[in-house]
Amino acid sequence: MTTQLGYDVFISEPIPQDAAEKVPNGDRVMSSPLSHTLIYGTHDAVLTDPPLTTDQVTTDQAKAVGDWLQSRDKNLTRIFITHGHGDHWFTAGLLADRFDAQIIATPGTVEQMHRNVALRDALFDKLFPGQIPETPVAAVASTDSRVDLEGHSLDIVEVGHTDTDDASVLHAPDLDLVVTGDAVYNGVHQYLAESANGGRDKWRSAIDVVEGRNPRWIVAGHKNKTLDDDAVRAIAESRHYLDSVDELISQCDTVLGFFHAMLERYPERLNAGALWMSAVALYP
Repeated sequence: MTTQLGYDVFISEPIPQDAAEKVPNGDRVMSSPLSHTLIYGTHDAVLTDPPLTTDQVTTDQAKAVGDWLQSRDKNLTRIFITHGHGDHWFTAGLLADRFDAQIIATPGTVEQMHRNVALRDALFDKLFPGQIPETPVAAVASTDSRVDLEGHSLDIVEVGHTDTDDASVLHAPDLDLVVTGDAVYNGVHQYLAESANGGRDKWRSAIDVVEGRNPRWIVAGHKNKTLDDDAVRAIAESRHYLDSVDELISQCDTVLGFFHAMLERYPERLNAGALWMSAVALYP
């Protein structure tokens, strides 16, 4: 006899990046909020996408998430990584050690994790100096598309390119839930730096795969904590954002013009710094 599942979400708040300049609208350059989803049964649980930093001086995201997990009083069996971006897994090893959990990801995601470790010196350690722990890729490359949680199936679904290559999502059919990583965003500016050369069309295809799972709820990897997890809305808004990028990039001759046009269209979305980073990449 199977038990009933539930899910809960912890949001790691944005933290400042070590950037000399502000965003053109005057904002300080920040990380995006990060969502960490715990799917649980009576005794056991699975976590998706641990946070980025461990830093006793500013915000120790790993400790905050770990303390939250401790308070849930569940046996954490696995930590699932949806994609290779370091902000979604760099503290996975710390949490795996703390809770004696296994880290799993698709083979493609494991490859991208190695790629992101190689980018630490040039990117992550410059943006967050002294805040990121050692990051050995300890994830087991799972060839099984199913994770069992107290008799319930959690389906690992490869979706291809989203805001990076080789992404996946975790579908909990018995909860009508898909934990999407960065396949779908929810109230946060989408990261577009890897979306050129057909990347946005591939991203739309990934969203189609998520929609094909018919979820009622979606937990986006980057979400505004004041918004609900309604799947229909989040999917539609993520698609609309990509459509606006295609429309405005054809109309705007400069990176600054594109940035302000997108900001005017999406004034409520969080983290204009992510939009600026994307705009700079799209206008080389």
